[in-house]
Amino acid sequence: MTGTTASAGTANTLPTASRTRRLLALARAETLLLVRNRAALANALLLPVGFVGLFTLLGGVGGDDASGQAVATGVLTMLLVVALIFVVYYNLTTAYVARREDRVLQRLLTGSTTRVDALLAPALPAVVVVLVQLGLGYAAVSAMIEPPRMANPVLVLVAALGGAVVLGALAAATAGFSRTVESVQLTTLPAIVLILPFAGTFPTPDAIGTVARFTPLRPVTELMGLGLTGTDASGQTLSFVETFGAAGVPVLVLAGWTTLGVLAARRWMRWAPRR
Repeated sequence: MTGTTASAGTANTLPTASRTRRLLALARAETLLLVRNRAALANALLLPVGFVGLFTLLGGVGGDDASGQAVATGVLTMLLVVALIFVVYYNLTTAYVARREDRVLQRLLTGSTTRVDALLAPALPAVVVVLVQLGLGYAAVSAMIEPPRMANPVLVLVAALGGAVVLGALAAATAGFSRTVESVQLTTLPAIVLILPFAGTFPTPDAIGTVARFTPLRPVTELMGLGLTGTDASGQTLSFVETFGAAGVPVLVLAGWTTLGVLAARRWMRWAPRR
């Protein structure tokens, strides 16, 4: 009886282990493509330091600790928003279209690779790049401006990963409307124009701000504010435990957009070349 149970347990774990190895192998191949593209790799690594340096020069950062903290938080938040839009959304849309038109997706799906694995493989390196950029940005901000308070690092990680999941799903859906790699510049533009102004990196009127709280990237900026400074949307400073309670609404909004993004990807993502 014990032998039968052990055999069944092994049989159940083998598919998961095999799928994990296959996914990691695909992600490794995508990472090699990124590393071989020296220009893209240099941009990914140099962007955070250059971004922070530019804002430091333009902003003339100085003054008291409070203003330095506010500027540091704002620069890091904007860095994450820009990384999510271009490294995840734009680059992933381009990657999905290129793989589809080169029939890579078709070849993968004729084997044992699932559709989820085919989408996750290019996404994993993009998420790693975003996390590396955020880490480098934090180091640059600490050196050039002021070290953020880092009230709740967990929420900073949730902001980065949650935003990446949402925009990754939207990238798969947008790829379905893109006939060629060149057309991605046009098909991604409406989403960028609609999402970026409401992300919370620029001042907005109160009436618009209420609606903006339910847009895809506004929860990311709110979670970054909670995680870096412990300050909620109303400007109140919270304790470590209280920040988790205040994160409830932003996390729910991210979950809602994730659901919509997955449904849109299932509906519009194309796996064969568009002719």
